[in-house]
Amino acid sequence: MASWGVKRRCFLGPNVYPEAPDGGWGWVVAVAFFLVEVFTYGTIKSFGIFLQDLMDEFKETNSRISWIISICVFVMTFNGPLSSMLTNRFGFQLVVMTGGLLISAGTIATSFTSSVNQMYITYGLIAGMGYCLTFLPTVSILSQYFTRRRSLVTAVASTGESLSMFALAPAFSALKDRIGWRHTMAVIGALQSTIIICGALLRPIIIKPRGTHEPQGDRSSPKELEGLSTQENVEGTKTEDSLTNNSSHEQNASYNDSELIRGSVSTGDSGVQSLKDTDSSNTEEKNLLHKEAWSETEQKSVENGNADIRELENEGEKKDQDTEKQAMQCEKHKPSAAKNTKLLDFSILREHSFIFYSLFGLFATLGFFAPQLYIIELSVSRGVEWERATYMLSTMAVAEIFGRFTIGWVLTRKQFSKKKLLVLLACVIIMTADLVGFTLVTEVYGLAVCCALYGFFMGTLACTHIPMLAEDDVVGIERMSSAAGVYVFIHSFAGLAGPPLGG
Repeated sequence: MASWGVKRRCFLGPNVYPEAPDGGWGWVVAVAFFLVEVFTYGTIKSFGIFLQDLMDEFKETNSRISWIISICVFVMTFNGPLSSMLTNRFGFQLVVMTGGLLISAGTIATSFTSSVNQMYITYGLIAGMGYCLTFLPTVSILSQYFTRRRSLVTAVASTGESLSMFALAPAFSALKDRIGWRHTMAVIGALQSTIIICGALLRPIIIKPRGTHEPQGDRSSPKELEGLSTQENVEGTKTEDSLTNNSSHEQNASYNDSELIRGSVSTGDSGVQSLKDTDSSNTEEKNLLHKEAWSETEQKSVENGNADIRELENEGEKKDQDTEKQAMQCEKHKPSAAKNTKLLDFSILREHSFIFYSLFGLFATLGFFAPQLYIIELSVSRGVEWERATYMLSTMAVAEIFGRFTIGWVLTRKQFSKKKLLVLLACVIIMTADLVGFTLVTEVYGLAVCCALYGFFMGTLACTHIPMLAEDDVVGIERMSSAAGVYVFIHSFAGLAGPPLGG
């Protein structure tokens, strides 16, 4: 049981790397992001399959029904700063798991509603808040696991949104025809509980460069300290022995002196000392001088040993002080140490690069959801049969997959590594021209071409506009978590206005 507990903590705990691994556990995070895309943006964009059923049952216009998605997108983007704050406070795992629970509960509750106003609350507010707590933390932590492959991995993992439109939308449409839109909505909500498992897999990453590790001298300091303690014990034993010997020698010396005095007193009346006594006294004096010299030498050696011990202790203290200074300097030079203490950083609003990039996102979001929501109705109004009109959504989805793969490959090329923003701008201009083309075509093939072009360039934008915040040209990877929340908050109003304006 104890070993299971250790494994469990290791599984849910953070990963420590000297640099972004460009792989490792990042591949698991990429799979989790793929599934999150399937059941967040993919589900939102597939909501158009229920449009006609909701209009017929509640006797409402398409504009009124579209407010369900508008409120959902608005809540998801408007609360982006809240998502960043909660992520910085509680971590990626808990926030995403909570978001998955809200999405599943909100979608299932939608299947029991009896009016559009109730759907505004269940799907617009509850599920929208769940989408907010799920998408941003997942894309933020995926960007932290990759540097060189960031654009490609994000593009590939984000194809879950397109595959959901391509495969799940027709499957849910067929299921709706069999069991009705309410039961289908409940099935979708049950499948969206997979996000809770995905949230548990989002292990946070800690970048600890090798330069911040303890140096070689510091790593051996415990051994040195152990050696010092052993040497101190040995020297202490020697000192005690020398002191004991000195005391015994002093006793012997005092005893010999007393014997000499008594001998001289006993022969002092005649004033003559025998040769034997003289020889013995000389021998005793020599022994005394030798012992005194030895005791002085021993005391000097003991004093020298104590001085060496003090020098070693001083050197150890100096090394400890140097280690503490190096650790303090490393903490000062860590770019994210002080920034992680802030729950939300609005100082990025003072940077011109972020302001202009946010304006780009503001206007781009106007067209993120409306075409997918209304393409079926638009095709039917142009004389296309309903069965063939549903394939327009699939055409967008397939083209969007190719667009995501293409932009991921292009942005990893060296010739475009410093021109990523220009590549993104070119995609926006072409997609704008394609949207104008929707108003000019009248036959099915023209609509199919426009859908393919729109899906392709929509894919290039959808998978890059938020991860692009990690680039040094915008805000950088250290501030991406807070910047993403502020960024989606700014263009939340465009997401709110886009579908009703399209309707």
